[in-house]
Amino acid sequence: MNRRGFLQALFQGVAYLPLLPVVALAREPIQVIVQQSPIAGFQYYEGDNIFHLLRLNTPLQLKRDLKNTYDKNAVAIYAQGKKLGFVPRADNTAVAQMLDRNEKISARIVELSISENPWERVRFEVVLNG
Repeated sequence: MNRRGFLQALFQGVAYLPLLPVVALAREPIQVIVQQSPIAGFQYYEGDNIFHLLRLNTPLQLKRDLKNTYDKNAVAIYAQGKKLGFVPRADNTAVAQMLDRNEKISARIVELSISENPWERVRFEVVLNG
């Protein structure tokens, strides 16, 4: 590219600079799947009582359980105001830290299965919304 072509390209690009904020506002929000897991303790809480009401993509609420004496990173999972269980201990550190930092995360049901094994009944995913 010669000097004249370079300067033309440069000034043509400068003409679009005022539009950059508009373009930045128009872009889609980024979502990153943080994890997918089964619900721990499903059989001990309200999960079995409301299983028939659960559907794929049902939104879930994640709440830190700071008083949990068994797990300092405990994150409880709720649907429709009912406690379903917890994020499994092996998978809860990142989710607990994100909740503690007030990051925008969400959770939803991604798999439902009628099974004798409570670990196989509900799988959920946690998404970081940015």
